[in-house]
Amino acid sequence: MENAISRFPVAELADLPDDVRARILAVQEKAGFVPNVFLMLAHRPAEFRAFFDYHDALMESDVGLSKAEREMIVVATSALNHCLYCVIAHGAVLRIRARNPRLADQLATNHRKAEVTPRQRAMLDFAIRLSQHGEDIEEHDLARLREHGFDDAAIWDIGAITAFFAMSNRLVHLTGTPPNEPFYLMGRVPKN
Repeated sequence: MENAISRFPVAELADLPDDVRARILAVQEKAGFVPNVFLMLAHRPAEFRAFFDYHDALMESDVGLSKAEREMIVVATSALNHCLYCVIAHGAVLRIRARNPRLADQLATNHRKAEVTPRQRAMLDFAIRLSQHGEDIEEHDLARLREHGFDDAAIWDIGAITAFFAMSNRLVHLTGTPPNEPFYLMGRVPKN
């Protein structure tokens, strides 16, 4: 890539603690490349570990919300936060998890026009309201989610994913981290 991965130091893999290097190499093995956000965060190993532990706790669960629904929240709220990295990278993951090459683009543009169920629309309406007007969240907002079958654990996840990626979006803005080129085509064209 011609673009720098970060405005801050980017450590060499060989210089990283063993556990951080192993986690990065495992992602590289699975994806075929190292997502730039891993390299951007790796120069601060304690924060790297905390970030990805919390990320995985939120995003790898399939209780209450599907993994695709979790990615829907990331794409829709990251678009509002103008985070190119998260829209592109999580849009790629969403295309794969939802098996729908159109959905990420729809959510990044206007979640109200996206191919989602009424339940998912309520989830996204809440995430966007929390993202833009968190101070206005009241019990009736949660009640609407419960009407769509979300329990308290799922409502917490919707809110926590929204909050976590608000932080992630701001870190990407701070560092100027660009999306990796492979993300643009993932889930759009057959894998080689």
